Amino acid sequence: MLQERIEGKWLASFRRVLALNGIGPGTSAIIIAETQSRPVLVHLAELACYDLGADFSIITLPTPKLDAPVPVRSTGACKAIRGMRHVIEALKAVEIVVDVTVEGLLHAPEWQEIEDAGTRLFVICNEHPEILERTEPTIELAAKVELGIAALKQAKTMRVTSRAGTDLTIDVSGAPCGGTPGFTTRPGGVAHWPGGLCLCFPGKNTINGRIVMDAGDQNLTFKTFLRDRVILEVRNDYVTEIIGDNLDAELTREYLAAWNDPVAYGFSHVGWGVNTGAKWVSMALYDKRDMQATEFRAFAGSFLFSTGANQYAGRFTEGHFDFPLRNCTITLDDEVVARDGILQGRFA
Repeated sequence: MLQERIEGKWLASFRRVLALNGIGPGTSAIIIAETQSRPVLVHLAELACYDLGADFSIITLPTPKLDAPVPVRSTGACKAIRGMRHVIEALKAVEIVVDVTVEGLLHAPEWQEIEDAGTRLFVICNEHPEILERTEPTIELAAKVELGIAALKQAKTMRVTSRAGTDLTIDVSGAPCGGTPGFTTRPGGVAHWPGGLCLCFPGKNTINGRIVMDAGDQNLTFKTFLRDRVILEVRNDYVTEIIGDNLDAELTREYLAAWNDPVAYGFSHVGWGVNTGAKWVSMALYDKRDMQATEFRAFAGSFLFSTGANQYAGRFTEGHFDFPLRNCTITLDDEVVARDGILQGRFA
Protein backbone atom coordinates (compact mmCIF):
# COMPACT_ATOMS: atom_id res chain seq x y z
CA MET A 1 0.00 0.00 0.00
CA LEU A 2 1.37 3.39 -0.98
CA GLN A 3 1.49 6.04 1.73
CA GLU A 4 -0.87 9.01 1.50
CA ARG A 5 1.06 11.98 2.82
CA ILE A 6 2.06 15.36 1.45
CA GLU A 7 5.02 14.99 -0.90
CA GLY A 8 6.74 18.02 -2.38
CA LYS A 9 6.57 16.58 -5.88
CA TRP A 10 2.80 16.08 -5.59
CA LEU A 11 2.26 19.60 -4.30
CA ALA A 12 4.31 20.95 -7.22
CA SER A 13 2.15 18.93 -9.61
CA PHE A 14 -1.05 20.26 -8.04
CA ARG A 15 0.25 23.84 -8.35
CA ARG A 16 1.01 23.35 -12.06
CA VAL A 17 -2.36 21.76 -12.83
CA LEU A 18 -4.41 24.29 -10.85
CA ALA A 19 -2.54 27.06 -12.64
CA LEU A 20 -3.47 25.44 -15.98
CA ASN A 21 -7.07 25.65 -14.76
CA GLY A 22 -6.73 29.40 -14.40
CA ILE A 23 -6.21 29.60 -10.66
CA GLY A 24 -3.96 32.46 -9.63
CA PRO A 25 -3.87 35.53 -7.40
CA GLY A 26 -7.41 36.56 -6.44
CA THR A 27 -9.22 33.72 -8.24
CA SER A 28 -12.44 32.94 -6.35
CA ALA A 29 -12.60 29.21 -5.70
CA ILE A 30 -14.26 26.59 -3.54
CA ILE A 31 -12.72 23.22 -2.77
CA ILE A 32 -15.65 20.87 -2.30
CA ALA A 33 -15.11 17.63 -0.42
CA GLU A 34 -17.08 15.10 1.59
CA THR A 35 -16.32 13.13 4.72
CA GLN A 36 -15.24 10.08 2.71
CA SER A 37 -12.94 12.08 0.40
CA ARG A 38 -9.29 11.06 0.23
CA PRO A 39 -7.73 13.45 2.81
CA VAL A 40 -4.43 13.86 0.99
CA LEU A 41 -6.22 15.25 -2.08
CA VAL A 42 -8.07 17.83 0.01
CA HIS A 43 -4.82 18.91 1.64
CA LEU A 44 -2.87 19.11 -1.63
CA ALA A 45 -5.64 21.17 -3.25
CA GLU A 46 -5.74 23.49 -0.23
CA LEU A 47 -2.00 24.07 -0.18
CA ALA A 48 -1.80 24.59 -3.93
CA CYS A 49 -4.65 27.14 -3.88
CA TYR A 50 -2.92 28.95 -1.04
CA ASP A 51 0.44 29.02 -2.82
CA LEU A 52 -1.19 30.31 -6.01
CA GLY A 53 -2.87 33.16 -4.14
CA ALA A 54 -6.45 32.10 -4.75
CA ASP A 55 -9.34 33.55 -2.74
CA PHE A 56 -10.69 30.17 -1.67
CA SER A 57 -12.73 28.32 0.93
CA ILE A 58 -13.40 24.65 1.64
CA ILE A 59 -16.83 23.02 1.92
CA THR A 60 -16.91 19.51 3.41
CA LEU A 61 -20.24 17.68 3.17
CA PRO A 62 -21.33 14.53 4.99
CA THR A 63 -21.15 11.51 2.69
CA PRO A 64 -24.78 10.37 2.35
CA LYS A 65 -25.93 6.90 3.31
CA LEU A 66 -25.96 4.22 0.64
CA ASP A 67 -29.49 3.79 -0.69
CA ALA A 68 -28.69 1.68 -3.76
CA PRO A 69 -29.20 -2.11 -3.93
CA VAL A 70 -25.48 -2.71 -4.59
CA PRO A 71 -22.29 -0.68 -4.01
CA VAL A 72 -22.01 2.34 -6.31
CA ARG A 73 -18.67 3.02 -7.97
CA SER A 74 -17.30 5.47 -10.55
CA THR A 75 -20.58 7.11 -11.55
CA GLY A 76 -19.30 10.68 -11.67
CA ALA A 77 -22.48 11.66 -9.83
CA CYS A 78 -21.80 12.79 -6.27
CA LYS A 79 -24.98 12.83 -4.16
CA ALA A 80 -23.54 14.71 -1.18
CA ILE A 81 -25.03 18.13 -2.05
CA ARG A 82 -28.58 16.72 -1.80
CA GLY A 83 -30.12 19.83 -3.30
CA MET A 84 -29.04 22.12 -0.44
CA ARG A 85 -29.60 25.66 -1.68
CA HIS A 86 -26.90 27.31 0.41
CA VAL A 87 -24.28 24.97 -1.07
CA ILE A 88 -25.54 25.41 -4.63
CA GLU A 89 -25.60 29.21 -4.31
CA ALA A 90 -22.07 29.22 -2.86
CA LEU A 91 -20.76 27.19 -5.79
CA LYS A 92 -22.53 29.48 -8.27
CA ALA A 93 -20.81 32.50 -6.72
CA VAL A 94 -17.19 31.50 -7.51
CA GLU A 95 -15.13 31.25 -10.68
CA ILE A 96 -14.07 27.64 -10.18
CA VAL A 97 -14.98 24.61 -8.09
CA VAL A 98 -12.10 22.29 -7.26
CA ASP A 99 -13.91 19.00 -6.75
CA VAL A 100 -12.39 16.33 -4.51
CA THR A 101 -15.64 14.52 -3.67
CA VAL A 102 -15.60 10.72 -3.97
CA GLU A 103 -17.60 10.40 -7.19
CA GLY A 104 -17.25 13.94 -8.52
CA LEU A 105 -19.88 16.43 -9.69
CA LEU A 106 -19.66 15.69 -13.43
CA HIS A 107 -23.12 14.07 -13.50
CA ALA A 108 -24.48 15.37 -10.21
CA PRO A 109 -28.06 16.64 -10.54
CA GLU A 110 -27.08 20.07 -9.20
CA TRP A 111 -24.24 20.68 -11.62
CA GLN A 112 -26.26 21.99 -14.58
CA GLU A 113 -27.58 24.94 -12.59
CA ILE A 114 -24.09 25.72 -11.27
CA GLU A 115 -22.56 25.45 -14.73
CA ASP A 116 -25.22 27.75 -16.19
CA ALA A 117 -24.09 30.41 -13.69
CA GLY A 118 -20.66 30.39 -15.37
CA THR A 119 -18.75 28.48 -12.69
CA ARG A 120 -16.21 26.07 -14.14
CA LEU A 121 -15.52 22.66 -12.65
CA PHE A 122 -12.21 20.92 -12.10
CA VAL A 123 -12.60 17.38 -10.81
CA ILE A 124 -9.59 15.80 -9.14
CA CYS A 125 -10.52 12.14 -9.40
CA ASN A 126 -10.34 9.95 -6.33
CA GLU A 127 -6.93 8.51 -7.20
CA HIS A 128 -3.76 8.06 -5.20
CA PRO A 129 -1.52 11.11 -5.87
CA GLU A 130 1.05 8.90 -7.61
CA ILE A 131 -1.51 8.14 -10.31
CA LEU A 132 -2.24 11.85 -10.71
CA GLU A 133 1.49 12.55 -10.86
CA ARG A 134 1.95 10.11 -13.76
CA THR A 135 -1.03 11.44 -15.70
CA GLU A 136 -0.44 15.15 -15.18
CA PRO A 137 -2.17 17.06 -18.01
CA THR A 138 -0.13 18.94 -20.59
CA ILE A 139 -0.71 21.49 -23.34
CA GLU A 140 0.18 18.80 -25.91
CA LEU A 141 -2.63 16.58 -24.61
CA ALA A 142 -5.09 19.43 -25.10
CA ALA A 143 -4.34 19.53 -28.84
CA LYS A 144 -5.11 15.81 -29.21
CA VAL A 145 -8.38 16.09 -27.31
CA GLU A 146 -9.51 19.12 -29.31
CA LEU A 147 -8.71 17.32 -32.57
CA GLY A 148 -10.69 14.25 -31.55
CA ILE A 149 -13.72 16.22 -30.42
CA ALA A 150 -13.73 18.23 -33.64
CA ALA A 151 -13.61 15.01 -35.69
CA LEU A 152 -16.49 13.53 -33.69
CA LYS A 153 -18.61 16.62 -34.24
CA GLN A 154 -18.11 16.37 -38.00
CA ALA A 155 -18.69 12.62 -38.30
CA LYS A 156 -21.89 10.75 -39.05
CA THR A 157 -20.92 7.18 -38.22
CA MET A 158 -18.50 5.53 -35.81
CA ARG A 159 -17.68 1.88 -36.40
CA VAL A 160 -15.73 -0.27 -33.97
CA THR A 161 -14.34 -3.69 -34.90
CA SER A 162 -11.79 -6.09 -33.47
CA ARG A 163 -10.17 -9.43 -34.24
CA ALA A 164 -11.94 -10.78 -31.15
CA GLY A 165 -15.27 -10.23 -32.93
CA THR A 166 -16.52 -6.77 -32.00
CA ASP A 167 -18.58 -5.12 -34.73
CA LEU A 168 -20.48 -2.09 -33.49
CA THR A 169 -22.03 0.71 -35.53
CA ILE A 170 -22.97 4.03 -33.91
CA ASP A 171 -24.79 6.95 -35.50
CA VAL A 172 -22.94 9.93 -34.00
CA SER A 173 -24.44 12.63 -36.18
CA GLY A 174 -25.48 15.50 -33.94
CA ALA A 175 -24.36 13.70 -30.78
CA PRO A 176 -23.19 15.98 -27.95
CA CYS A 177 -19.42 15.65 -27.71
CA GLY A 178 -17.04 16.17 -24.84
CA GLY A 179 -13.67 15.36 -23.41
CA THR A 180 -10.94 17.10 -21.52
CA PRO A 181 -7.15 17.17 -21.33
CA GLY A 182 -7.42 17.83 -17.60
CA PHE A 183 -7.86 21.59 -17.53
CA THR A 184 -10.17 24.38 -18.66
CA THR A 185 -10.38 28.14 -18.25
CA ARG A 186 -13.70 28.60 -20.07
CA PRO A 187 -16.62 29.87 -17.97
CA GLY A 188 -18.90 26.90 -17.39
CA GLY A 189 -16.16 24.55 -18.58
CA VAL A 190 -15.59 21.10 -17.13
CA ALA A 191 -12.31 19.23 -16.70
CA HIS A 192 -11.07 16.21 -14.80
CA TRP A 193 -7.67 14.83 -13.86
CA PRO A 194 -6.67 12.28 -15.22
CA GLY A 195 -7.90 13.48 -18.61
CA GLY A 196 -7.32 12.61 -22.25
CA LEU A 197 -10.62 11.17 -23.50
CA CYS A 198 -12.64 12.08 -26.61
CA LEU A 199 -16.27 11.01 -26.34
CA CYS A 200 -19.85 11.58 -27.39
CA PHE A 201 -23.32 10.77 -26.07
CA PRO A 202 -25.25 9.17 -28.95
CA GLY A 203 -28.97 9.85 -29.28
CA LYS A 204 -31.84 7.37 -29.20
CA ASN A 205 -31.79 4.25 -31.40
CA THR A 206 -28.27 4.88 -32.70
CA ILE A 207 -26.14 1.94 -31.44
CA ASN A 208 -26.30 -1.59 -32.81
CA GLY A 209 -24.06 -4.62 -33.13
CA ARG A 210 -21.90 -6.88 -30.99
CA ILE A 211 -19.16 -6.14 -28.49
CA VAL A 212 -16.67 -8.85 -27.61
CA MET A 213 -14.82 -7.96 -24.42
CA ASP A 214 -11.67 -10.05 -24.43
CA ALA A 215 -9.39 -11.30 -21.67
CA GLY A 216 -7.29 -8.32 -20.57
CA ASP A 217 -9.98 -5.74 -21.23
CA GLN A 218 -11.13 -3.90 -18.13
CA ASN A 219 -14.26 -3.47 -16.05
CA LEU A 220 -13.69 -0.13 -14.32
CA THR A 221 -16.69 -0.37 -12.03
CA PHE A 222 -15.19 -3.54 -10.57
CA LYS A 223 -11.58 -2.28 -11.08
CA THR A 224 -10.53 -5.59 -12.61
CA PHE A 225 -9.08 -7.10 -15.76
CA LEU A 226 -11.43 -9.51 -17.51
CA ARG A 227 -10.17 -13.08 -17.38
CA ASP A 228 -12.56 -14.49 -19.99
CA ARG A 229 -14.52 -13.23 -22.95
CA VAL A 230 -17.86 -11.55 -22.39
CA ILE A 231 -20.08 -10.89 -25.41
CA LEU A 232 -22.72 -8.17 -25.45
CA GLU A 233 -25.45 -8.06 -28.07
CA VAL A 234 -26.62 -4.47 -28.57
CA ARG A 235 -29.87 -3.43 -30.21
CA ASN A 236 -31.08 0.17 -30.42
CA ASP A 237 -28.76 1.36 -27.62
CA TYR A 238 -29.51 -1.45 -25.15
CA VAL A 239 -27.57 -4.53 -24.14
CA THR A 240 -30.08 -7.27 -24.96
CA GLU A 241 -27.93 -10.31 -24.13
CA ILE A 242 -24.80 -10.99 -22.08
CA ILE A 243 -23.11 -14.14 -23.36
CA GLY A 244 -20.45 -16.08 -21.50
CA ASP A 245 -20.21 -19.16 -19.30
CA ASN A 246 -17.67 -17.65 -16.91
CA LEU A 247 -17.36 -15.54 -13.78
CA ASP A 248 -16.88 -12.22 -15.61
CA ALA A 249 -20.11 -12.68 -17.55
CA GLU A 250 -21.97 -13.78 -14.43
CA LEU A 251 -20.79 -10.77 -12.43
CA THR A 252 -21.82 -8.42 -15.25
CA ARG A 253 -25.28 -9.99 -15.44
CA GLU A 254 -25.68 -9.94 -11.65
CA TYR A 255 -24.69 -6.30 -11.20
CA LEU A 256 -26.95 -5.03 -13.98
CA ALA A 257 -29.87 -7.15 -12.81
CA ALA A 258 -29.49 -5.86 -9.23
CA TRP A 259 -30.70 -2.42 -10.29
CA ASN A 260 -34.02 -3.81 -11.49
CA ASP A 261 -33.98 -0.98 -14.01
CA PRO A 262 -34.05 -1.46 -17.81
CA VAL A 263 -32.22 1.85 -18.25
CA ALA A 264 -29.11 0.34 -16.65
CA TYR A 265 -28.71 -1.73 -19.85
CA GLY A 266 -28.68 1.36 -22.08
CA PHE A 267 -25.55 3.00 -23.47
CA SER A 268 -24.22 6.21 -21.97
CA HIS A 269 -21.21 7.33 -24.01
CA VAL A 270 -18.58 6.05 -26.44
CA GLY A 271 -15.12 7.34 -27.31
CA TRP A 272 -11.40 6.73 -27.30
CA GLY A 273 -8.36 7.61 -25.21
CA VAL A 274 -5.38 9.74 -26.24
CA ASN A 275 -3.36 10.00 -23.02
CA THR A 276 0.04 8.35 -23.49
CA GLY A 277 0.76 8.88 -19.79
CA ALA A 278 -2.15 6.59 -18.89
CA LYS A 279 -1.11 2.93 -18.96
CA TRP A 280 -3.33 -0.15 -19.27
CA VAL A 281 -0.84 -2.22 -17.29
CA SER A 282 -1.01 0.10 -14.26
CA MET A 283 -4.13 -1.64 -12.95
CA ALA A 284 -1.96 -4.65 -12.09
CA LEU A 285 0.20 -2.50 -9.82
CA TYR A 286 -2.33 -0.79 -7.55
CA ASP A 287 -4.70 -1.94 -4.85
CA LYS A 288 -8.34 -1.17 -5.60
CA ARG A 289 -8.35 1.33 -2.74
CA ASP A 290 -5.62 3.33 -4.46
CA MET A 291 -7.56 4.03 -7.64
CA GLN A 292 -10.81 5.25 -9.06
CA ALA A 293 -9.62 3.81 -12.39
CA THR A 294 -10.11 7.05 -14.34
CA GLU A 295 -6.68 6.54 -15.89
CA PHE A 296 -7.91 3.53 -17.83
CA ARG A 297 -10.72 5.44 -19.48
CA ALA A 298 -8.08 7.45 -21.31
CA PHE A 299 -5.13 5.25 -22.27
CA ALA A 300 -4.11 5.98 -25.84
CA GLY A 301 -5.84 3.91 -28.52
CA SER A 302 -8.48 2.39 -26.24
CA PHE A 303 -12.14 2.21 -27.16
CA LEU A 304 -14.31 3.17 -24.19
CA PHE A 305 -18.01 2.50 -23.89
CA SER A 306 -20.23 3.06 -20.92
CA THR A 307 -23.63 1.79 -19.88
CA GLY A 308 -25.98 3.78 -17.71
CA ALA A 309 -27.25 7.33 -17.64
CA ASN A 310 -27.35 9.36 -20.86
CA GLN A 311 -29.12 12.61 -20.14
CA TYR A 312 -29.09 13.54 -23.83
CA ALA A 313 -31.15 10.45 -24.66
CA GLY A 314 -33.44 10.93 -21.65
CA ARG A 315 -32.08 7.96 -19.70
CA PHE A 316 -31.25 8.24 -15.98
CA THR A 317 -29.99 5.54 -13.63
CA GLU A 318 -27.28 4.96 -11.00
CA GLY A 319 -26.37 1.63 -12.60
CA HIS A 320 -23.15 2.24 -14.46
CA PHE A 321 -20.32 0.36 -16.18
CA ASP A 322 -17.21 1.70 -17.93
CA PHE A 323 -15.40 -0.75 -20.20
CA PRO A 324 -12.17 0.24 -22.00
CA LEU A 325 -11.25 -2.24 -24.74
CA ARG A 326 -7.84 -2.83 -26.26
CA ASN A 327 -6.96 -3.84 -29.82
CA CYS A 328 -9.99 -2.24 -31.49
CA THR A 329 -10.16 -0.50 -34.85
CA ILE A 330 -12.18 2.72 -34.67
CA THR A 331 -13.32 4.58 -37.76
CA LEU A 332 -15.21 7.84 -38.16
CA ASP A 333 -16.96 7.66 -41.53
CA ASP A 334 -14.02 6.60 -43.75
CA GLU A 335 -11.17 7.81 -41.52
CA VAL A 336 -9.32 5.41 -39.24
CA VAL A 337 -8.82 6.82 -35.74
CA ALA A 338 -7.17 3.70 -34.30
CA ARG A 339 -6.16 0.40 -35.85
CA ASP A 340 -5.84 -2.62 -33.56
CA GLY A 341 -5.59 -0.28 -30.58
CA ILE A 342 -2.97 2.09 -32.04
CA LEU A 343 -3.89 5.70 -32.85
CA GLN A 344 -3.39 6.51 -36.51
CA GLY A 345 -2.51 9.48 -38.73
CA ARG A 346 -3.44 12.88 -37.38
CA PHE A 347 -4.82 11.28 -34.20
CA ALA A 348 -1.50 9.67 -33.21
